[in-house]
Order: sequence, then C-alpha cells, then structure tokens
Amino acid sequence: MRSLLKPAAGLVCLFALATAGCSADTDATSDAAPSPSPSTASSTTSYAPYVSAVTASDNDSAGSPTTYNLAFVISDGSDCTPKWNGTYAIDDSAVTSRISQLAGSGADVRVSFGGASGKELAASCDSAEELARAYADALDAAGASRADFDIEGDELTDSDSVALRSAAIAALQEERPDLEVSFTLPVMPSGLDDDGVALLESANDHHVQVSTVNLMTMNYGSSYTGDMGDYAEQAATAAHDQLADIFGLSDAAAWRGMALTSMIGVNDVDNETFTLDDAAQVREFAEEQQIAWVSMWSTFRDQQCADAAQDDASTNCSGVEQSSGAFAEAFSG
Repeated sequence: MRSLLKPAAGLVCLFALATAGCSADTDATSDAAPSPSPSTASSTTSYAPYVSAVTASDNDSAGSPTTYNLAFVISDGSDCTPKWNGTYAIDDSAVTSRISQLAGSGADVRVSFGGASGKELAASCDSAEELARAYADALDAAGASRADFDIEGDELTDSDSVALRSAAIAALQEERPDLEVSFTLPVMPSGLDDDGVALLESANDHHVQVSTVNLMTMNYGSSYTGDMGDYAEQAATAAHDQLADIFGLSDAAAWRGMALTSMIGVNDVDNETFTLDDAAQVREFAEEQQIAWVSMWSTFRDQQCADAAQDDASTNCSGVEQSSGAFAEAFSG
C-alpha cells in the first residue's frame, strides 16, 4: 500500500481468534482483545483501518475502530535507523502525541512496517539482531505490542531479506512473548502468489507465531474488470486453503487467522473501483466466516473528492460519491 505521508521448521500457530493447531501453552490473542465498541460487540470481526502516524484525519474515528494500523515505519534510506515513512524520527513529538490521542480513544495501535514506498528495514539492516532492535525501538516509541509487516514489491521477492526478517521477528518474540505479529501481503482472486507463500513458510520455519495474514484485496490488474466485492471473496477463499495448508489449521481457524484490507474507491489500477456496496459485502462475508479483522486504505481517503467522481486514485479522497467516513461505517458493520 502506498504511503500516507507522501502524495500519491516446526508447525507455528496462526492464532488470531482460536488456538486450533496450537500447543497448550500458547496464549491466543486477537483484535477483539480491547473492549469492543457498540458497533462490533456482537461480532468477532474487528475494524482496524490504516491511518497516518503523523497527521490526523477527520475520519480516523469513524466506525469506532478497535485497532489503528499506523503507516509506515521504514529505513531512513541510508542505514538501519527506523523512521516514519523514512522521514520522521520514531520518537518525534508529533508522532507520539498523535499515537497517544488514538490510544486515548480506547483503541489499540499496531505499528506497520514496510509498505510500497521507500526502503524496508530488512533490506537495510546487516543482521537479525540489528533488525530486531530497530523493530523493538519503533514498537517501544509507539507503546505497541502489535506489529504488522506489509511486504510487497521487490522486498517480497528478495529471499535474503525475507529470511532475515523472519529470524529477527522470531528473536523479538523470544524477548516479547506477547508480541502479536501480522503479515500484510498482496493477493489475487486466485490467492497468494508463490512469493507470498514462501514468506509465510519462511516465518513458519523460523518459528514465528503469526497472529493474522492480512490480504490486500486491491490492484489486481487491468484484466480484472469485474465486481471488486466478489474478487475480495474469491481471494479470501483461495488464500484460506493456502493458510490452512501452510500452518496446519482447521477450516475455522484458517478463517480466524485472516484479515482483509481493501483500497476504497478508485484503485491504482484502471477499471478497479471499490464501492460502498463492496465494503458492505466484504463486511458481511467477514462476519459469516469469522475473519479476524477488516481494514481499508485509508482513513485519509474516506471522503469525497472535490470532483465527486474521478478516474485516478488520489491520496486524500476516494474518487467516488460518498459522505465522509461512509466506508468506515460500512466496514465496521
């Protein structure tokens, strides 16, 4: 997913909301851990949007999120120093104040590492120890015990950085047994590609405990001109079988170990527009399958552009006719 801060070998437990396949001494955690808001109290599916870690949006609180995904921590571009979007220090006062405000709403925060822009930390650090320390520093600055790793593009195909990241996360979880880890990966209606599967297998081989696999149900390609809600369901169904196979899970546990993130409105690929009806469809599907959480890219875009409808994806509006916060309300149910 694009940055918000710049314009446009043993069985490991996947334990989002269940402990099927886990050893008896493994604690289950989930996005349902914080006190649910009234809109999510009757559902096991949480709403956890991606937000800017630096700049507030008027739509951040729409839908009463249970968790905020803070985008994005990457390298400063020269070494293993973690920075927000490669620019802001992790302890920048604007960031810490912003995170305090978000947490003050009663929601939790999850630090998202990676994204589509800049240099990911695993491609910048020289050792697993150094990388784990960079992750830890960012988590401590945010006061977070949840880490999301959004891996896409060149970083997903780089087997060396994939292995280094897996080793670093495993080491970090040894130090922090309560650290909840999710991977955010690109997906097609046919499921995860070989690189996505290889990344999860690497995590498994390194004994990383993976809470959820978050599927980016967006930007499939110019040949996909059908309904985006249907494509999201197809992608989730195909990936479900892959997760069950990789992690040795039951059908129910594989669903509960999944999250879905959609790019609202006009996507980066021509002919792909994710509508409010699609958001309602994804929410209903997620509740039926008891998927862990649903998300969107992003709260900044959850509002109408000056020109209500447009063909190109924008950083700060959806490109479709809507009221502000309407996608958040649809995703929260």
